[in-house]
Amino acid sequence: MEMFDALEAFSSLSQETRLRVFKLLIEYGRDGVVPGKIAKELKIPDNTLSFHLSHMSKAGLVTSKKEGRSITYFANTSLIESLINFLQVNCCSREKPKTRSKPCNERNC
Repeated sequence: MEMFDALEAFSSLSQETRLRVFKLLIEYGRDGVVPGKIAKELKIPDNTLSFHLSHMSKAGLVTSKKEGRSITYFANTSLIESLINFLQVNCCSREKPKTRSKPCNERNC
């Protein structure tokens, strides 16, 4: 992942409504959810939700699938995994060996 992509994703998630929407999309997993249900559950006006979904789509955080006149949105969990990996690159590489109680890895950094 490039720095710009990470910044786009973090910038998008740094807004409360978008973070709430993204967390809800993660809860729905591979089933996804339609905007009307998101708006109802989170008590967000439709036009506001549309703006935020568009912003999150541009950042790559959400994907959508159109079926007839209905659009289903999904959280892009692979992007989140990439963000986590981006943050963990070189994890503990500057830590002094004597301060480590056990080897550093992705699970205990």
